[in-house]
Amino acid sequence: MFYYALKYVLLGPLLRLLFRPRIEGLQHVPESGAAIVAGNHLSFADHFLMPAILKRRITFLAKAEYFTGPGVRGRLTSAFFRSAGQIPVDRSGKEAGAAAIREGLGVLAEGELLGIYPEGTRSHDGRLYKGKVGVAAMALGAGVPVVPCAMIGTFEAQPPGQVLPRPRPVTIRFGAPLDFSRYAGMEHEKAVLRAVTDEIMYAVLGLSGQEYVDRYAAVVKAEEDAAGRSATGARRRRLPRR
Repeated sequence: MFYYALKYVLLGPLLRLLFRPRIEGLQHVPESGAAIVAGNHLSFADHFLMPAILKRRITFLAKAEYFTGPGVRGRLTSAFFRSAGQIPVDRSGKEAGAAAIREGLGVLAEGELLGIYPEGTRSHDGRLYKGKVGVAAMALGAGVPVVPCAMIGTFEAQPPGQVLPRPRPVTIRFGAPLDFSRYAGMEHEKAVLRAVTDEIMYAVLGLSGQEYVDRYAAVVKAEEDAAGRSATGARRRRLPRR
């Protein structure tokens, strides 16, 4: 009930006012039955924009940190994300990927719409990064189509680190569903999972027009952060003593 209150009364109207979203290809999202919507991830606002514009309820897999914050604020944030249709997924440890797949397959088994960001994290620089194969494992395991989706303009509206979004128009573009039934029963084949994931990311790329990086976003971000810390340390060492 609270999901639809957010969608139609509380959050949805506000998001439409702030971002004036232009929706393209909405007819590609199935009106019923299980399916995956796989998109790029540029902004914190992405979590809420898509549920606000879709006719159907969509459930997203979200990082567990959104649900485990301390104090009253943490409890309120957790309650908000759960009410908005988000499922917490622990991204640490060896079992993280398997846990995410189990959660996703559970949503699809109910005939619902599942939202996934195959990059695994928000893009820190607006580029599109290599997708993780969990989306392929879920698509093949559940035997469902994948609808590619591109969020355009949300990075400029609310880039990582910015608390409040800038009011500006955005576009949400859906592509034709991808059918992977030719790979039925092959969800444990690594080469197949990689091929399916790359096909999904190529479709997202065609919709978004982003620059593509054939590396994982989290790895690139970690390397850039480490390089930044090293450069800062080197500058400090070169400063003359007073």
